[in-house]
Amino acid sequence: MRLKGKVAVVTGGTSGIGRRMVERFVQEGASVLFSGRRAELGAKVAQDTGATFIEADAAVEADAARTIAAAMAQSGRIDVLVNNAGSATGSARLETVSLEDFDYTFAVHVRGAMAHMKHVAALMRAQQHGSIINIGSIAGHRAGYAGTLGYSAAKAALIHLSRCAALELGEDNVRVNSISPGGIATAIFGKAYGLTGAEAEASAEKMKAVLGKMQAVPRAGIPDDIANAAIYLASDESSFVNGTDIVVDGGAIGGRRFSDVAAGRQAMRTLFE
Repeated sequence: MRLKGKVAVVTGGTSGIGRRMVERFVQEGASVLFSGRRAELGAKVAQDTGATFIEADAAVEADAARTIAAAMAQSGRIDVLVNNAGSATGSARLETVSLEDFDYTFAVHVRGAMAHMKHVAALMRAQQHGSIINIGSIAGHRAGYAGTLGYSAAKAALIHLSRCAALELGEDNVRVNSISPGGIATAIFGKAYGLTGAEAEASAEKMKAVLGKMQAVPRAGIPDDIANAAIYLASDESSFVNGTDIVVDGGAIGGRRFSDVAAGRQAMRTLFE
């Protein structure tokens, strides 16, 4: 019950990492309101968890304002905001990038997070406490971890936006941090390749074999890995943590795996034998 008595808002809570955060936050004692665009899925998650669902598009400021207002009307305060909503992106070279897709990626990941922070900021300042958690990505730290440069650029912007907001809101005891997941087995990979619905959800299990080879820790990341970090940042245990990005990636962005380096050395040795 690390979040007992807290009120949390989670965007993009209908599936994947967002759904798991909703489930875990409720288990830890929080009262949770979550948003998403898919009404049927949202109703199912609400039924399963006891959380409150509001149909909303995180990229639309009016929907962001409505989400924050709904949480305030229900609970009278907001202790935690998690900007998790995201979108899948396909692969494209620079010369073939759709600028409409580029703009939409920034609208969801950066503008959407900004809109929710804008509308919750005054409330948390007045409370003199709050924790805002933005979900970034290792693609925001290193190139080569996303299908398009737009996604990487958007996540890099979100991570830095989090730092900027942290320095402003921290003076009112409102903390802003981010989490950068590595390869987490969810439906987002299938969606990036055109799968929808149940097919996309089933693809998460298939991705584990591929994602398990990305980093030193020999397994794919799972939504609980990110939920664990979010619970820490949402709880009072992290009350002195502000403006920080927590990377949860099994070591992927740290460098090459030792076994890969050793294999490369062995290949070089054969050149001189």
